[in-house]
Amino acid sequence: MSIAVVYYSGYGHTKRVAENVALGAGADLIAIDDKGDITESDWQRLSEAKGIILGAPTYMGSVPWQFKKFADATSKVWFTRGWQDKIFAGFSNSASLNGDKQVSLQYLQTLASQHGGIWVSLGLLPANTLAATREDINNLGGSVGLLVQSPSDASADNIATGDLETAVKFGERVAFITGRFN
Repeated sequence: MSIAVVYYSGYGHTKRVAENVALGAGADLIAIDDKGDITESDWQRLSEAKGIILGAPTYMGSVPWQFKKFADATSKVWFTRGWQDKIFAGFSNSASLNGDKQVSLQYLQTLASQHGGIWVSLGLLPANTLAATREDINNLGGSVGLLVQSPSDASADNIATGDLETAVKFGERVAFITGRFN
């Protein structure tokens, strides 16, 4: 069973999240470059994958243009229904705790649905008690997909461990669900 994490990362934060998601899922990483492109061999890997995890930072309330260019390029696959019934999931990262990441997740979920995909939610209860900290699993309270916060003045090494551990668990969930369907 193969799973691919296809993502765009402008400053390295989303790449770090993608690496943790891939670790949990046992997935291949496919980076969208700064021109919004992936290689022909990457397209082939996506074609062969049983599951696709989509990842992008949230810029100005949505995914960046590089990810949108990739998404538009998937119309060739859409036309042939090449990703019909694949397992899909998604994640987004932004500098703010909320940062309109939900809009980006809805964009990713809609893209997956247009392809006839089956969406996997985060599947984790939120850490929403008075004692909860940023080091807890799902401390941002996501449900549709994985939410991650990276302070704008911090390197990718400063992402909260709770977010990174949630990323690994999310990858594990996607792998589990993909295995059940295949």
